Amino acid sequence: MRTRNATGRTSIIELQAALPEQLALFCELERDRDTAPYILPTTLAQHRRAFACEEIIYLSIYVRGELGGFFILALDPDKRSVEFRRIVVAAKGRGTGRRAINTMEIYCRNRLQRSRIWLDVFDFNERGRHVYSRLGYQLFDQRAYQGKQLLYYQKELGARSSECA
Repeated sequence: MRTRNATGRTSIIELQAALPEQLALFCELERDRDTAPYILPTTLAQHRRAFACEEIIYLSIYVRGELGGFFILALDPDKRSVEFRRIVVAAKGRGTGRRAINTMEIYCRNRLQRSRIWLDVFDFNERGRHVYSRLGYQLFDQRAYQGKQLLYYQKELGARSSECA
């Protein structure tokens, strides 16, 4: 999925359905020292099982044509919500994650026909919380999980966009 920015140019971020052979690389990206503390560890076998589920969507994030990360999304049975389970990007601090999330929101609204995205994030993940808040996600719940505090955010998506190319 390519999107167009305000000037009509193709975005530097592109989302594509992930391929099974990319799962091992996704595991490597998750083990990065700037990623691992903020996610629950997932083995290759767990990724393979999830990848096979119809309601789980793995999307590869391409940055200027190069694989630069991935999303894991889960379709909620309510037919309107998507659980934004994971984003991992290789290059942090460059706005890649923010741009990828914007593109993922368009994908959820236009391709999946969903109007709500929700996620959880550990309270100590300040970078993640900042990005989600900046992108309009609102805190709606919090719970303890394995001695850590999980914060739940959601975002209602607007009307269908014509931003897909």
